Amino acid sequence: MKNTRITALAAVSLAAALSLTACGGDDSGTDTSSQGSSASNSSSNSDAKSEAGSGSGSAKAGDQQSGSGEDLTAEAAAGGTKKSGGKVTFCKTQDLAIDAQDAAPDENTGRIDITMTNRGSTTCSATGFAGVDIKDADHTSSPIERGQAQPRVTTLKPGDAAVFNLAYDIDTSGESLASPTHIVVTPPNETHTVTLKWPAGAGDIKGAYTDVQVYPTHTTN
Repeated sequence: MKNTRITALAAVSLAAALSLTACGGDDSGTDTSSQGSSASNSSSNSDAKSEAGSGSGSAKAGDQQSGSGEDLTAEAAAGGTKKSGGKVTFCKTQDLAIDAQDAAPDENTGRIDITMTNRGSTTCSATGFAGVDIKDADHTSSPIERGQAQPRVTTLKPGDAAVFNLAYDIDTSGESLASPTHIVVTPPNETHTVTLKWPAGAGDIKGAYTDVQVYPTHTTN
């Protein structure tokens, strides 16, 4: 009997010890696995946020560069030029004193000089081709075509003048069918016009109004 009790007690003690060891091993394994998973998730989330933040910053920088490009393009399209930190705008018709004079160099070459003087208070640009129509005695109006010439930069300070020319061949036969009475001028990049009298003494136009050509502005200096 005595031996049987000792053996039974020993078996219970061994079972209890094994149970405690198993429990301790399970706790330790579970904690380690959980911590490793948490650390991995945290690292992945941190990397994802870092990449998103970097991508967002690049998009903003790109937007700013695009905006600058659009500003420069718009400025170019407007035709202004930078000067002393300001923008030179095109001359307004209302700020220009405009007149026409006969400037024929000889008996066969007709030329009308049209001068535009800046009577405004700021510097402006008169660069380009003016729009020109010639009115005839029969009350018709004919647009004048541009001559083959490249525009030159024509910037006018207050009081400065620019000139452009109408060129044609003079009819010396006395049989010209053109009877010009007025010149309608629209300054470069403007929509408002002025009407000038055809210069007295200017030679007769040979051919039709389609044979007259207008040339771009240039300064008188």
